[in-house]
Amino acid sequence: MNMIDNVKKVFTQKTGAWLTVYALEQLPVSYTFGIPGVHNTELYDELSNSNTIQPILVTHECGAAFMADAVSRTSNGIGVLVIVPAAGITHAMSGIGEAFLDGIPMLIISGGIRKDTDNCFQLHDIDHHALLKTITKKTYLIKSHKEIVPTLFEAYSVAISGEPGPVYIELPVNIQLFKGDIDDISIYQPQQYNPPRIDHERIRLAAELLIKSKSPGLFLGWGCKDCQSICIEIAELLQCPVATTLQGFSVFPGTHPLHTGMGFGGSSVPAAANAFHDCDCLLAVGTRFSEIPTGSFGVRVPEHLIHIDINPHVFHKNYPAKIAIHADAEQALNMLLKELKTYSTRRDGEIIRRQIDQHKQAYLNEWFEHKGTRVNPARFFASLRTHLSDDAIVVVDDGNHTFLTAELLTTDKQNQLICPTDFNCMGYCVPAAIGAKLANMNKQVIGIVGDGAFLMTCMELITASTNNLGIVYFVFYDGELSQIAQGQEIPYNRKTCTILGNIRLQGIAEATGSAYLEMITNEEIDTQINQAFQLADKGQPVIVDIKMDYSKRTRFTKGLVKTVIGRFPLGDKFRFIGRAMVRRVTG
Repeated sequence: MNMIDNVKKVFTQKTGAWLTVYALEQLPVSYTFGIPGVHNTELYDELSNSNTIQPILVTHECGAAFMADAVSRTSNGIGVLVIVPAAGITHAMSGIGEAFLDGIPMLIISGGIRKDTDNCFQLHDIDHHALLKTITKKTYLIKSHKEIVPTLFEAYSVAISGEPGPVYIELPVNIQLFKGDIDDISIYQPQQYNPPRIDHERIRLAAELLIKSKSPGLFLGWGCKDCQSICIEIAELLQCPVATTLQGFSVFPGTHPLHTGMGFGGSSVPAAANAFHDCDCLLAVGTRFSEIPTGSFGVRVPEHLIHIDINPHVFHKNYPAKIAIHADAEQALNMLLKELKTYSTRRDGEIIRRQIDQHKQAYLNEWFEHKGTRVNPARFFASLRTHLSDDAIVVVDDGNHTFLTAELLTTDKQNQLICPTDFNCMGYCVPAAIGAKLANMNKQVIGIVGDGAFLMTCMELITASTNNLGIVYFVFYDGELSQIAQGQEIPYNRKTCTILGNIRLQGIAEATGSAYLEMITNEEIDTQINQAFQLADKGQPVIVDIKMDYSKRTRFTKGLVKTVIGRFPLGDKFRFIGRAMVRRVTG
């Protein structure tokens, strides 16, 4: 063998770990999240050599998945997990499931058992592909060094194409560790994605329906996350109210006079419920009509429903569409706007704008006037809004605080608020805020989280403090799992397994290297919020322990309970109501 052949062989033999990091460096990847273990130590060693990717150590793989999720939601990059097989995967599955149901791209890379031995019952020997089949778009098992780079490129394309979602790649430890022959080391070339072909006739019919309707409305989901300007133009052309899903909360500016809030039925705020009461034509874009934004499917959807979505399987599931358009939201909305502009009809929107403003103000006043012994939610959110920068990112968890935020906080910028929705997983906020901050180091990032959800992943604050991330976590403390506790009070008149007890958040702050502030009265709101941001500016995570007044229920909670009980068979309805009344008397 001559010297030239030797050089060629050195060049074309690489370890699987090296090839994996090389491929990730070709993609929009800045961070990986996970914990090293015996099946991925070589991969972590290669990551430490990277000039463009920083591996982030977490305290639990569930937190890693939420961090990766937030990177994808708040940046043009993709969140990546590098985890151990078996327990690493099962720990991460809550975050993977959230990404899957919410349509968030993610790459999950785990080590795998050795494939170059006949030994059985190896450590972590389990069928990961069967485990992840229902919560990923696709899974891959790497069988040779030649497959690594093209497979990772393909996995990325699958993750971001169509309705985005997580994709899993298993990299056996022997392929990571040892060198293997490869034909070439390719450079990533973006794959040409061909969106669904749009039926122009359906667009024309949709425009005609909207123009001819007396009271049209817009219902926007996460699928519109990059379409804010187009949605504003359509809404202003039609002079119609706009509601969003919870996940799509900030796809339309809350400061716009046609914005009504999250949802539009009995579980929505008065501005939305009233504005959509007589809606005779609904344009729904990028939404599945899932349980939360519909108030447990309690909304009335008009016969003239125009439904646009990238996923054709969502059509006609909960509400039949008059016109279903399988399309990329931005493309379809641009075509629809162009068609709408061909009509000379223009509406006077003064009445609907004035009504929305009046109903919003009346609802806020109702909250401001509510007397309680703790911090008033409306006063807190009003002050918070004045302290937030224009491009701040707000990360919310799952719980009563979620709907207080949706009803009382105004967001203005596109994708300014992120939260768990269809998978509805508690524990999202603390790690997701870390992911959002890492992906947006120059932006203000805050978390709004209930005490119960905070307890699930609060030790990830160590990750925040280790990486000098100045994130403010506003923890709504009432010592209960309040969303469920309030749901128990009405039909059961008792609370079972929803009382958390006395939690000392100051101890958690001390244990994790976080700053701690306490807010007990309304008079402390401004000063404590201001101090929290000053501390965060120095690169330290901050826990603000807010003794929040939960004595007034949100419209969402009241509407949801009413809707759910209202569907009960008559006998069961009387049984539930009667039982609650007896318990109210007898205690």
